[in-house]
Amino acid sequence: MEYRQLGKTGFKISEVSLGTWQLGSKWGDPFDENDAQNTLSAAYDAGVNFFDTADIYQDGLSERALATFIKGKRDKVFVSTKVGRKLDPHVASGYTPANITKFVEESLRNLDVDALDNVLLHCPPTAVYYTPEVFFTLDQLKKAGKIKNYGVSVERVEEAMKALDYDISAVEIIYNMFRLRPADRFFKMAQEQNVGIIARVPLASGLLSGKYTLDTAFGKADHRNFNRHGEAFDQGETFSGVDYATGVRAADELKERLHAGDHLAQMALRYILMADAVSTVIPGASKPEQISRNVAAADVPAFTPEQMVIVRDVYDKYIKDPVQYRW
Repeated sequence: MEYRQLGKTGFKISEVSLGTWQLGSKWGDPFDENDAQNTLSAAYDAGVNFFDTADIYQDGLSERALATFIKGKRDKVFVSTKVGRKLDPHVASGYTPANITKFVEESLRNLDVDALDNVLLHCPPTAVYYTPEVFFTLDQLKKAGKIKNYGVSVERVEEAMKALDYDISAVEIIYNMFRLRPADRFFKMAQEQNVGIIARVPLASGLLSGKYTLDTAFGKADHRNFNRHGEAFDQGETFSGVDYATGVRAADELKERLHAGDHLAQMALRYILMADAVSTVIPGASKPEQISRNVAAADVPAFTPEQMVIVRDVYDKYIKDPVQYRW
């Protein structure tokens, strides 16, 4: 495992880390504490020292599982959590100082720590980025010692750019072979301000595993079933906003042209790490055995210039219109 600096936090984090949206269960299934602890342990043993969570993941159980896990490891791991999506409705006016403070306090209790390593606003509405009082509240929480760093998780590149106006340490953004636009301008801007980049949805909700077909079925409670057109939350969260059938065809072509065999997922993660601006990539895992497949990406050879061209070619052919223009 190699380690990269997470922006101005001063912390070096594993370049392949763990996103915990699926921790302890598949999407929509009951939470299993044993699976959660075993998965966290497998990640840690493989060199992972960065864990991404959120207050709404498994209704707080993800944060609490991490609290149990990090006891005795506090100086060796970095936990980033997200807040804001408890708001119902999830609207910009809900991002008040009182609500933000309340969410931070709840995460402090869930994680059983005196200060949160990093807090990200959890894909807030675009108007929030134009409400400086929100970020000034985070500044005050930082001065009070309740959070050490803060940043944003975003849906759109423009939101990430606007967030650079504030004293953020990191941006979490969708970046993968089907979502190339962040690298066009934003990555350089973030590097110039020493802001870390956390690459989320790295496999486009599994499309870039190369294992899905037009006949693949997803569970009733799985967002890959019920959110394909943005029925529940931003469409870009599901398959990176790519039409499913189009994504299957694009993944199949990548698999063939890159000679990926059964390793397209690892190659997709390695592609993300080709960008120096990326601090870490956060594939998820619901079982310990999935960890080894994720971290194997760190051992995949660097992409050749010819391979980089193939990725862009497939993107331009299948994905760019309309994904490039929406996110």
